[in-house]
Amino acid sequence: MPRPLSVQLYTVRDRLVADRQGTLGRLAGLGYDAVEPYDVLADPKGLRRTLDDLGLAVSGAHAVQLLGPEPGHVLDAVAALGTDLAIVPAGIPPEEFTSRDGLARTAERLNSLAEVAGRHGIRIGYHNHWWEIEPRFDTPQGGVRHAVDVLAELLDPAVFLEIDTYWAAVGGADVPALLRRLGPRVRALHLKDGPGTKEDPNVAVGAGTLPVSEILAAAPEAWRVVEFDACAGGTEALFDALAASRAHLASLAAS
Repeated sequence: MPRPLSVQLYTVRDRLVADRQGTLGRLAGLGYDAVEPYDVLADPKGLRRTLDDLGLAVSGAHAVQLLGPEPGHVLDAVAALGTDLAIVPAGIPPEEFTSRDGLARTAERLNSLAEVAGRHGIRIGYHNHWWEIEPRFDTPQGGVRHAVDVLAELLDPAVFLEIDTYWAAVGGADVPALLRRLGPRVRALHLKDGPGTKEDPNVAVGAGTLPVSEILAAAPEAWRVVEFDACAGGTEALFDALAASRAHLASLAAS
């Protein structure tokens, strides 16, 4: 694999509350080498110490709090976690992605945030759901592009994208083609799988509808971050699915 395989910690959010060290240790025991925290203000220094003890890197961090009026302390927390990639995972109204004016406002907001973050040695990224994919816009060449394509054209080069491949598929994208269009703008992938619906739980990567090998080939240098928004069957089923996801991704890397 081009980078250590990571897990978005939102996947195990309930277990983290009950037993943070034990849960992180279990992820390490499954063979994951990195994590992506989602609540950067919750004891970042303590979390970093635990991760260091377990040999887990930090691939990036989700930080919706960056959209608040004072992002400085949020950026400091991201740095304390040991990563220079801070990702806005939500918080911008979905309707902003339905018009060119809304996309321009969104780009301006992210570009301004990137300028502030750059002074802290941190890069800003944006993570999609389906609502940045479903709206389509005509191009001057007579084609049609998803809202996230238009947004990417408006973003400063310093702003990267973390493409959630499952939500992109749910939104109607040909995910490998989308990744090829976005090119090096994509610094990270959320890898999840399932039936391709908004409501149903996820399944192990490789056990659903997504063309995983084609997706990986389309963004070979991006971080791979496994995530489950929901998993049927409880805690043990979730860890079994995490193990199966890692095994599948390792098999693709070895082939």
